Amino acid sequence: TGIKEKLLKMLEHLKEEEFKGFKWYLEDSAVLPGPTCIPKSKLEKADKLDLVELMMQTYNQQCVEVTKRVFKKIKRNDLVQML
Repeated sequence: TGIKEKLLKMLEHLKEEEFKGFKWYLEDSAVLPGPTCIPKSKLEKADKLDLVELMMQTYNQQCVEVTKRVFKKIKRNDLVQML
């Protein structure tokens, strides 16, 4: 499967509160590589499908690494192993 499908599958494992936390970390440039973070205005209404698209547009090749970092922050190391 492609990266987009894999990311969506991982996000579908998150409970609602974990998903909120995941999005919160994506707007924190201290957590993520490089200067780029996704603006809060885009994250607020994003569902899981939207979020995969935003992450692919923003991080491209670093998307998997960003996802792993955020999963660690929200204490979902089980999902890190699946990527």
